[in-house]
Amino acid sequence: MSENQQDLQALYELILNRKKTPIAGSYTDYLFTKGLDKILKKVGEEATEVIVAAKNDSDAEFIYEVSDLAYHVLVLMAQRGIDLDQIKTELAKREGLMSKTKERNEIKKL
Repeated sequence: MSENQQDLQALYELILNRKKTPIAGSYTDYLFTKGLDKILKKVGEEATEVIVAAKNDSDAEFIYEVSDLAYHVLVLMAQRGIDLDQIKTELAKREGLMSKTKERNEIKKL
């Protein structure tokens, strides 16, 4: 496992730990306390911020926003009881497969 994967796994484990043993005042505890709707709202907000950052020239801003999105997706996964191994398994199933979207018209403009 690469160092980056270990870091992502460590973050996920920290999130799980905060879910099991909340630390009052922590942002992760706040999200879990507010529940699924709040977590979903944050994932949506962060996804939008990634899109906006991708249109700008700043790599630092883009990296920052992708990191926020990744964190919030991990919180959502923990809330749903989905772990990183399940995501890795799903991605492995897709390796080498042709896209189902190949027959669709190309998107020219967003």
